[in-house]
Amino acid sequence: MGLCLTLCHASLLLCVILILLPSPCFTQDSYISSRATFYGSPDCLGTPTGACGYKAYGSTINGGEVSGVSRLFRNGTGCGACYQVRCKSPKCCSEDGVKVVVTDHGEGDNTDFILSVRAYAKLALPGLAAELISYGVVDVEYKRIPCQYPGYNLMFKVHEHSRFPHYLALIAIYQAGVSEITAVELWQEEWQEWRCMRRAYGAVWDIPNPPEGALNLRFQVSGSKWVQLKSLIPSDWKAGATYDTAVQLD
Repeated sequence: MGLCLTLCHASLLLCVILILLPSPCFTQDSYISSRATFYGSPDCLGTPTGACGYKAYGSTINGGEVSGVSRLFRNGTGCGACYQVRCKSPKCCSEDGVKVVVTDHGEGDNTDFILSVRAYAKLALPGLAAELISYGVVDVEYKRIPCQYPGYNLMFKVHEHSRFPHYLALIAIYQAGVSEITAVELWQEEWQEWRCMRRAYGAVWDIPNPPEGALNLRFQVSGSKWVQLKSLIPSDWKAGATYDTAVQLD
């Protein structure tokens, strides 16, 4: 890990690190074999231009220990998922590896994970990050784990490209647990029906000409359970604003 701190700007130390904690009720024990590589960034963190649409949130979440994925991206459904990744060379790989959050999509040399430098370096035993980085690609094993963000509920952020009142785009952030959001809808009072939002890309959901007034929102979790939120988004919503759902996903 010392190598990454040497490469990163001093400002990196000022970042707020959100720690992912394993949940005692999660029972998946088996690991899946794969390969991982890394991408470069000036500060060793994630990138604010990732395919999930997280912007700055995607570069610093989990202390910058993030990853792009290939097949696990699943057309954006995999955005925000958390994985335990550990490399398989006993001489230079740590036993625990690293916990990462999916923030991007990427294709590598038969790799499932393209890690930030900070995350990749954490795969190594102390003092051996430079050697691991010199390999470029390593054999790994991984498993899905719950995300946990102490002190944070699931939130919906109004995407910066939203334009009041004609176009609304939302991003779900701090998506804890292992559940995935598979659909988002807004209540149209005039027609007495729910209007579907479109998955624009990654974790971004959008809709033209959204309903007027405070917005009732509901989202579907892992293709079955619906969670409904009354007046979550105020009538005078603004691009960049974040709204707390007071919900913790399983």
